[in-house]
Amino acid sequence: MEIKSLESELNTNSYPGRGIVLGKSADGKNAVIAYFIMGRSANSRNRIFEENDRGGIRTKAFDESKMEDPSLIIYNPVLKLGEKTIVTNGDQTDTIYDYLKDGKTVFEALQSREFEPDEPNYTPRISGVLEKNGDYMLSILKSNNGKPQCVRNYFEYPAEAGLGHFIHTYKCDGNPIPSYEGEPTLVEIGNESIDDFTKAVWDNLNEDNKVSLFTRYINFETGEEQTRIVNKNE
Repeated sequence: MEIKSLESELNTNSYPGRGIVLGKSADGKNAVIAYFIMGRSANSRNRIFEENDRGGIRTKAFDESKMEDPSLIIYNPVLKLGEKTIVTNGDQTDTIYDYLKDGKTVFEALQSREFEPDEPNYTPRISGVLEKNGDYMLSILKSNNGKPQCVRNYFEYPAEAGLGHFIHTYKCDGNPIPSYEGEPTLVEIGNESIDDFTKAVWDNLNEDNKVSLFTRYINFETGEEQTRIVNKNE
């Protein structure tokens, strides 16, 4: 599979929607995570990320008075359970967390969920789980070619220095918005600092549609976590 530039994947697509990147830095020292949200409607754009009390982040209305429908836009995108990090684009983060906490699997958790009920888009639910050793899985629950039938795809990857995988909800902008297609995209991960990595992702997201970005580096040797949050609404 061809290794792509994450920056190019972002700056050539005006609306990938919500996206997850999981991988390992080129020097092999850090697990690398990125999660971003974008929005076309005023309701979707009226959001920020903030840290939650379970080792991750939650979405929150920037201006509570302008919040219209919180059902699909307010959730915990990132949670930690022991040494696992769960990253998703919806409230299935909590579903995975609860199932794993009960000794079940991420696959069992996602079998209980499907795409979002936002006809005609049927926005896919994308999910990732990062293990202590850097290995990770990614999943997408999507409609069957626009029909209200759920197709579930799961991908498991061993950690490999300098590489990661990128999955997002939409193939591109449109009406209805076409779902992501194919396997997660193999992307190059460098040795840059978390600040430089965060800047590279944020600067290459479409200026009109980007809303918020979360990044995290987890040091394999010490377990130290570095986290950055960027919100367009300040």
